[in-house]
Amino acid sequence: MDSGRSDQEKVRRRIPIALKILIAGGFGVGKTTLVGSVSEIRPLQTEEVLTDVGVGTDDLYGVEGKRTTTVAMDFGRITINEDLQVYLFGTPGQDRFWFLWDELAFGALGAVVLADTRRLADCFPSVDYFERRGIPFVVAVNCFDGAKRFSIDAVRTALDLDPDVPVVLFDARERQSGKVVLVALVEHVAQRRGERVPAG
Repeated sequence: MDSGRSDQEKVRRRIPIALKILIAGGFGVGKTTLVGSVSEIRPLQTEEVLTDVGVGTDDLYGVEGKRTTTVAMDFGRITINEDLQVYLFGTPGQDRFWFLWDELAFGALGAVVLADTRRLADCFPSVDYFERRGIPFVVAVNCFDGAKRFSIDAVRTALDLDPDVPVVLFDARERQSGKVVLVALVEHVAQRRGERVPAG
């Protein structure tokens, strides 16, 4: 009897904790790229080809080479250890898909708001969304090739962020760079909750 109970407890202990993180931001800012670069599994992507129907609706300024867009979500996974997994949900960037956001945000630990300094205003709706709902977030400035670079303080001022909201400069194409952003979010959430973040 005791042996059976102990086996059940071991199985229960092996079920990993799942943390949900949203990857948000404007159209063409690099959400799909970030999820793809850090995910250990082949990411689920709901990309569709941009067509003439989107002309006048999808603003391609600064991302003229973009050929596809996310129409539902991106999904990826990172296993931290046998007891902890992180699920990444990339949100669609266009206004017409915002009805999906409440479903995607349900139960989220926090969010990464991607920003492009060529189109900084595009991330305002994401910042507003998470501020209104009290969901912790960090702003990650995706440093595109050829785009003008700005300091973290300049970005913070331009977005009128609270002083405790982390701002990180990164490259969505690089796995290690993306991990730095996710660690910054987890540390921010822990600090808000008054928890100690383990070193390493």
